Amino acid sequence: MRKLTVTLATLSLAALGVAIPATAHAGAGCNTNWNAHGRDGNVRAWDGYDCSGRLLGVTPGSDTNWGDANGPMRAAGNTASSVMNSGYVGGKDVVAFYEYVVFQDFAYGCLKPGELYVDNLSRNKFTNGDNMDNEILSHTWVNASACAPGSFIS
Repeated sequence: MRKLTVTLATLSLAALGVAIPATAHAGAGCNTNWNAHGRDGNVRAWDGYDCSGRLLGVTPGSDTNWGDANGPMRAAGNTASSVMNSGYVGGKDVVAFYEYVVFQDFAYGCLKPGELYVDNLSRNKFTNGDNMDNEILSHTWVNASACAPGSFIS
């Protein structure tokens, strides 16, 4: 009986390890921001790592040019170091971040809603191989099927 109990306890711990989100290693900044906002239908970006520094913008929509004075991500172009997907799950629930304005498909990275956030964009690359840190110029909401294999960021 003791052997069965130990085996069940070990399996339970293993299951818990699998259930921990990939972002659990992040510092307090992104976790605090996530806990404050949760699934509120928005995408967010910060100029610092771990969802810190200046909040560059919050929007439930898309923005074709983060570097201009229009749209929700005003003057945010090429300054994001962390991003969050707190959009609603279902349909177009993935955020595609682009290296160029107006959603140029040849250089992007996609953030799934289950990933919650990326606390350090320097660990991620666009589909053309360029580093994402301080390089995002636009974003839009897409279905996961619009993102190529290997384009998902974390």
